[in-house]
Amino acid sequence: MMPEMPPKCRLKMEMGLDKFSNLPSDVIEKILLLLPIRDAVRTSVLSNKWRYRWAKLPQLVFDGQCVSSQNHTSFVAIVDHALLVHIGPLHSFKLSQQGFLASRDIDRWIVHLSRHSIKEFKLELHEGQCYNIPSCLFSWQDMIHLKLKNCFLKPLPTFKGFRSLKRLDIVRVTLAQDVLENLIVYCPLLKTLTFIDCDGFTRLKIDAPKLQFLGFRGRFDDVILENTINLDAVTIYLEANVDQRWVPRSSSNLVLFFLHLPRVRRLAIRSNFLKYLAVSALTRKVPKPCLHLKFLTIEIHFNDLEEILTAVRLLRSSPALQELEIAAFPKDRAVVGEVNSWLDDNLIWSFTKLRLVKITSISGAKAELDFIRFLLLSSPVLQRMTIKPASVNGSSELLKKLLRLGRASVHSEIIYLDP
Repeated sequence: MMPEMPPKCRLKMEMGLDKFSNLPSDVIEKILLLLPIRDAVRTSVLSNKWRYRWAKLPQLVFDGQCVSSQNHTSFVAIVDHALLVHIGPLHSFKLSQQGFLASRDIDRWIVHLSRHSIKEFKLELHEGQCYNIPSCLFSWQDMIHLKLKNCFLKPLPTFKGFRSLKRLDIVRVTLAQDVLENLIVYCPLLKTLTFIDCDGFTRLKIDAPKLQFLGFRGRFDDVILENTINLDAVTIYLEANVDQRWVPRSSSNLVLFFLHLPRVRRLAIRSNFLKYLAVSALTRKVPKPCLHLKFLTIEIHFNDLEEILTAVRLLRSSPALQELEIAAFPKDRAVVGEVNSWLDDNLIWSFTKLRLVKITSISGAKAELDFIRFLLLSSPVLQRMTIKPASVNGSSELLKKLLRLGRASVHSEIIYLDP
């Protein structure tokens, strides 16, 4: 039999618990929100005042941390129990599970959540799964943030968007062309939009007047921006092969893409997207300067003359550019065409705000060195150019060539990093 605790010790422990329990409700709520749901539930044993405090939380998160190796309770049973005993309003629900979940279980949870005013909903499922989002979710008109992973999206024809949605993140989601376009245009408050490895559509059409951030990685045949004058940051990673797919049209892809980006401040052009922009761009440049573009990241195939010259035209149309990051494709070999003469023709242009340049994955090819020379001679206020080659092969010879290049800025320095 356990000896009885001395009265003084018991009193001290009770006073300690009371002191912790008497914290302001908002402070206790913040503490509980920082804990995994498994640990938040355990606080019920602290005292009567703590009993079911966790059940009043407006946010529930279910992930790998909610399952204990010492407790054989299943993930599904944990979610069921938490939703059953929850008290009061529930505004945020996040579920991230690496294992397979039956559709009937997810359906049950979403139907239960429909009773609440859900403002944030995140459903990240196993890579091999493709869950069909039920129609009841499309009635959640208070939702501000929606994130879906490994799902199939097909709302009813009567769906007219989410009137409060400000952020949409979809990863490996299948949705048809009309669903994609209607989903965007019928969310009038949308500010952040991210697509990663989605399919079911061939054209990326964005019509969102309040949109500030656009991120895309995947495949498409064409990109069309309309009513996107408030876009501040754009990242596009095009994984499709452009060479045989796109046919030149009456206007340059470069011109059309920047037509609705008057306020873009950050831009990242990755993988094959520069090749897409280069279609019909050789004799044209961006019609209006990107007056607010300050940070630019470009991935370039230095064996493609059109890509190089399209990058130059983009730089010429960015008078406010302050920081530039360029990544070469290390497998590229000799360029088709003469680069140096084209670059020399553009030396009359100066990048008067460009201070920092970072160039990575170069191999020391002539086209790469010509481009670096062009940047050094065209940047009168350049402070630092950081260069990191793709490999150690020929690195000492590359460094010698770099140090011999002329510079327009007397205060500039070249920092050479080992690969």
